[in-house]
This record gives sequence, C-alpha cells and structure tokens, in this order.
Amino acid sequence: MSHKERIYELRELLHKHNYNYYIKNAPEISDIEFDTLMRELQELEALHPELDDENSPTRRVGSDLTKEFTQVAHKYPMLSLGNTYSKAEVADFYDRVKRSLNEDFEICCELKFDGTSISLTYENGKLIRAVTRGDGEKGDDVTANVKTIRTIPLVLSGEGYPDSFEIRGEILMPWEVFDELNAERARQGEQLFANPRNAASGTIKLQDSAVVAKRRLDAFLYYMLGEELPADGHYENLQRAAKWGFKISDTTKKCTTLEEIYEFIDYFDSARKELPYATDGVVLKVNSIRQQRNLGYTSKSPRWAIAYKFQAERALTRLNEVTYQVGRTGVVTPVANLDPVQLSGTVVKRASLHNADIIEKLDLYIGDMVYVEKGGEIIPKITGVDVDARFLLGEKVKFATKCPVCGAPLMRSQGEAAHYCSNEVDCPPQIKGRIEHFVSRDAMNIDSIGPETVELLFSSGLIKNIADLYTLEANDLLLLPRMGIKSAENIINSVRESLSVPFERVLFALGIRFVGATVAKRLARTFVTIDNLMNADVETLVATDEIGERIAGSVVDFFNKDSNRELIARLKTAGLKFTLDKEVVENKTEKLKGKSIVISGVFEKHSRDEYKEMIERNGGKNVGSVSKSTSFILAGANMGPSKLEKAQKLGVALVGEDEFLLMLE
Repeated sequence: MSHKERIYELRELLHKHNYNYYIKNAPEISDIEFDTLMRELQELEALHPELDDENSPTRRVGSDLTKEFTQVAHKYPMLSLGNTYSKAEVADFYDRVKRSLNEDFEICCELKFDGTSISLTYENGKLIRAVTRGDGEKGDDVTANVKTIRTIPLVLSGEGYPDSFEIRGEILMPWEVFDELNAERARQGEQLFANPRNAASGTIKLQDSAVVAKRRLDAFLYYMLGEELPADGHYENLQRAAKWGFKISDTTKKCTTLEEIYEFIDYFDSARKELPYATDGVVLKVNSIRQQRNLGYTSKSPRWAIAYKFQAERALTRLNEVTYQVGRTGVVTPVANLDPVQLSGTVVKRASLHNADIIEKLDLYIGDMVYVEKGGEIIPKITGVDVDARFLLGEKVKFATKCPVCGAPLMRSQGEAAHYCSNEVDCPPQIKGRIEHFVSRDAMNIDSIGPETVELLFSSGLIKNIADLYTLEANDLLLLPRMGIKSAENIINSVRESLSVPFERVLFALGIRFVGATVAKRLARTFVTIDNLMNADVETLVATDEIGERIAGSVVDFFNKDSNRELIARLKTAGLKFTLDKEVVENKTEKLKGKSIVISGVFEKHSRDEYKEMIERNGGKNVGSVSKSTSFILAGANMGPSKLEKAQKLGVALVGEDEFLLMLE
C-alpha cells in the first residue's frame, strides 16, 4: 500500500472511531490504539504536504498559530427567540400558532442549552465554515477552533445529505470540564470563569486553537437550513442529521397538545439538575418547515418558536446602598448594591430596581434582607423583602429627585414609569450613551470605537456629540494615552466607511426615543428624506402604519429642538445619507395606495412577511383585523373562520395569491 493510500485509509478509520467514541459512546478500539493511528497519520502527512486536507482528523489537535477572526455574513439571519416564563405564555403561543395556521401542527420540544451559538456550513459532506452568532447578520469565522471539537463531524458519514446546507447548534462546556478548568485556573492564580456559558464563549474565541482543543468543548446541533432538506419536518431532519454523524440531543420530542408540552417542561425542570451540561429552559418549535415559513418572523425573532425559561433561582442577601445610573435617553435607573451572593452560577453584587414605583411597592430600607432573582437568568432583580429579618434598619429608600451626575431636576411624563434627567444637552452619561449607540453595530457600525474609546474621546474634549466624530483627525488621536498609529488609522477609516450606511440605519443611529430599528426603517421608507420627516407633524406621523402617538410625539419633539437640527445639518455636511437609497425608492410604487389589506391563511409562493413587504413597497397598508375600511383580504389556504365570516358579513373581497401577484406586475 502506498503512503497516499494509507493516509486516506487512516483518515477514514479515525473519522469512524471518533464518531463511535464521541457520538455513539461505543468505542471499538482503545485510546492507545486510537493515539497510535493518529500519530502514524501525523507522520505521513508531514512527509506528504501535497496531500494536505483541511478536514483531516489531525486538525482536531489545533494549532498554536495566532490569527485574527474575519467576519462572515450569515446566509440566513441568526435571530434570537422570544422568551416566556409561564405556562400561560406557552398557551398564548400555542393558541397564536393554532389561529394563524388553522390546520393541524406539531410542536418540537427541545432543551435550551446554555452555551454559545454556532452556525456550521457543509458542502459535499465536508465542514467548510463555522461562524458565531455575532449580531445575527454576521459573525466571526471560528472554523479552526470548531474543528477541535470532537463531537462536530469534519466529514459526514452515511448518505442522503444535501450537497450544501447549514446546521446550527450550541457549543457547550460540560460541568465536569468546567470544574476542572476552574480548579486549574485557581492553581495558576488566574481569574475563574463565572459559568460554563462564559467559559465556552471565551474559549471558542481564543486565537490559539491548540488551547481550544485542550478545553474539551462539546456541541449539540438543533436546526438545519438549506434549499434541499430531506424532509419538511424539523424533527425528522434532525434524525437524519444524527445518521450523518451529528450529535443530536436524544431528549427532543414531538408534541401535539398543550398537555404534552407541559409534561415535557415539568419533567426537565427537575431532571435538568442531573444533566452533565447547563440548560436554562425549553425551546418550542413548530415542526413543519412549510408552516414555519408561513408563520414568518418579527424583526427580532421567529413567530414559529419560543423559549420557555425555567424559574430563576432566588437568593437572600443584604441591601447596602441604592445608586442611580443615567442612560443615553436620560432614563434614570435605580441600582441596588448588595452583599455578594451566588446565583445561577454567578456572583451577584448589584441588581436593578427598575423605577420609583417598584421601590415604593417593595417598601425598601437600607439594611433590608432582600430576595434576588435573575430575570430570565440574565439580569438580577429584587423581588421581595424578608420583613421578619428587619433589625437596625437604615433610611427608607426614596427615589432621587436630581440627576446623580449633572444635578439637573428629574422629570416624569404622565403615564410613564421612568424618570428622566431634564438636561438632555449637557448631561455627560446621556452624551456618551448617544455616541455609543450611534457607533454600535446595528447603527453606524463604527467598530473601532467602543465604550472605552468613547470615554477617552469625550473626557479629552475631542468629541462632545456624534457630529464631532466626523471632524476627528489621526494626529489628534495620537495625543491620547495608549493610542498608536494603527489604532488611530482604524478609527478614522471606520468613521469614513460609515458614510455608506443607508438612511434607515442613520435614522436609528440618531437615538430618537422610542424609535428602534424597525420603526426607523418604516419612517425612512415612508418619508424618503430626513427633511420630509423633520417637517412632519404628529397627525402626519400617526397616519403612518404602526406609528402611534407616543412615537410620533417623540419624533416631533426631537426635531423641534434647535440643537438636534444643528446636529443634522453638521451630519449632512459630513456626508451621511439622509435620503433613501435610489434603488429602494425605484422599487416603490403606488399600485396599492390607499388600500388597507389583511393577510390571512397559509401561502405557497411567499411567506406572510414577504407579502407584508410587498404591500408596503407598493403603497398599501397592512392591518391586522377585518373592518369596514378593509380594502380586501389577501387569502391563502385554511383562512381563519372568524375572519372569513366577518369578511362575508361586511362584503370584503378575498384575493388569492395569484391574483394579488398579478396586481403588482
């Protein structure tokens, strides 16, 4: 047998034994035999570099070469899931799906693994790319690190897999490995990881894949995407994926009733404590991909899936002080400073008190023993007071009346829970917060400027507002501490590149209160230019689809301030885009102008979200319920009976997919 033939044989053998050991838990050879085969392959590959293969089993050991991660755009956005915390909310989700589909459906119940999300792309049965979630639109290419995870196949086995597909999952650090890692870090005098999630997330972003290999990460895969998937069922696709070598959780189950879903939740709420890895809830997904497509997405999450979060842990600790934070919109948030307490794998020293109403309701005193939970196991909050434990109490906690930073009076609008600092122009936390929002990924994406750099630029007097970013020069930056030539050039280049950011994101970046990314897009596409928007009154704004009086009032107030108009003028001079891109404008028509359209039923040619986009692009208005003013219903199969009955009663026309698409030709 030639060296070439032996290399190919060894690779095939080692892939097979790796699968038997890590996925099937049924090794056929000893560890010594496996290591012997691996060493033989390493030696032969060293002799024959012309036979190099990116997916060779030898890549599992990693490399000590340092590298920078490149960003890769996701073919399919990696959206987050909406969270629920009660069975009532699960029932609401189930009922919404039932009403929307109006046909039988199955729910796939899965454990929600507490790790870091990953997207894997396979072509012709080989792993070609692994990308982190990032901001959902793009993430970091961590392929070299992921190849060291032995439960992720480099080459697929079996048959029937698509030529090209993506599979997503969660990279985990098992409890046993986490404990060993922290014990070693303690011996070395290094800072300990707070929980396995942080450890896994930090490990996968290390620049030394040889170290990653030693961390013994694990992974479960839970969602497949592609043009030619083997089945319409999500669950069925996962079972096929298991036959190709992927590690799929055997806890996944299909359910058809709410009672079955509740049984799954109740079982794992208890059983999860015995699992070898961290979980923080259950994910519920509509099983049919066709039905998923018809249910569509909101701007942030799919309508066909939710996450049920297990009840948070609760701990009792002492309240020592209440301080106040000022956000970019001027909202003043009270923060409880506590005796350190262990909670859900992390040490908690501070917790949010939200607003004045919460403080009043809790009837807090300094020195109180308070119950702390993690809302969704992320943000600590105080949920109660142990009144029986009161002894030698301090002052009663009362909400501040002045800004803790600039001293300006606080104000509270009627009907709102939050207090605001009235000094919008000169309050430092608000200014810095607006700049941080402006440079963030979803806004202007000036990635060379983070919070620390904003603080440095502001405290040095180089910037006082967002417009000052566009007058920065490299020579000015070089005067700052710890600022090198390369860093200064990166900042200037990033600021210059932001001039190509489209109008809708520029509008979002301005930080107008209540104007999120989705609202900014809606306003940009309706008004086309910043001048049109600046001159719009409340009545005109409210006439825009999904814009209520609160948003309209906030927009008008923003543009009525001379300081904001001056800011816009400076940003215009700098060259930012304040007009909708020509191609977006050219794609707009008025074929549906003045028409209010309800969408109902299941569609074959496009998803509901795509039809909503078409309606808006052609001048129509999407409405949720049938009324006398409804122009027509875009009706798919299995249209909701209540809407059908109301349409017939009011004489509202039904328009099918084909007829609707003909309208737009």
